[in-house]
Formats: sequence, C-alpha cells, structure tokens
Amino acid sequence: QVQLVESGGGSVQAGGSLRLSCGASGYASAYYRSDCLGWFRQAPGKEREGVAAIDSGGKTTYADSVKGRFTISKENAKKTLYLEMNGLRPEDTAMYYCALKSSRGYCYSSPSDLAADEYNNWGQGTQVTVSS
Repeated sequence: QVQLVESGGGSVQAGGSLRLSCGASGYASAYYRSDCLGWFRQAPGKEREGVAAIDSGGKTTYADSVKGRFTISKENAKKTLYLEMNGLRPEDTAMYYCALKSSRGYCYSSPSDLAADEYNNWGQGTQVTVSS
C-alpha cells in the first residue's frame, strides 16, 4: 500500500514562495514512474480542487488560477513529487494534498487530470497560509 507524505507548507506573505514535497513509500519505483501524480487543495468551506498534475512522461497540466506561478515536477528515483509555488496570493491559502493515480501500464495525460475522483491514493495534506 503506497503512502504519501507531504511537507513544505507554512505561512508566507503575499508575493512569497513555497516549495511543497510529497514522498512516496511502500511503492516500487517502477510503478511510481509509470503513474500520474497531482496536487490538490481545499480551503475551508470549499470543495477540493485540482492544482497541477504530471503524467508518466512528464507532461504537466495546471489549473488556470495557478498557471505561470506554480510548477509541478517529480524525481522518479526519489519517488518524490514537488510543487514550486511563486507569487503566492491570499486566495492560495488551503490545505494542499498530493495524490497518485495508480493504474496498469503507463498513465498519460487526459482531460480528467485535475479531477480528484480519478486518484486513488492521497496524502494527509500540508497547510499553506498566505497573508496579505
């Protein structure tokens, strides 16, 4: 059973930067390399929303609200997913979750990349708070 653990959250002022990490354990590197991964966030009283996703080939997808400010990347050898967040805004304040879409074979980008119900493994989340 894969376990995902996020880190790197914190409190910053608007315009600041944070780098989130998500390490995977209990999972073979070969499987991790072939899967799709994503970052999601959920603010109080709001639904969980997709922020960014990356497929097995490294193709990335971003929500319009974060394009040009956030960058998703991964290191397969370390089984680690990253989210570089720049130009943070108060509306980015939320709990951030990483997720993995395990599947047979290689996972490639699709129109549902940012759909939470497509992912079957989740971390516990890391809080990001941006003050104005």
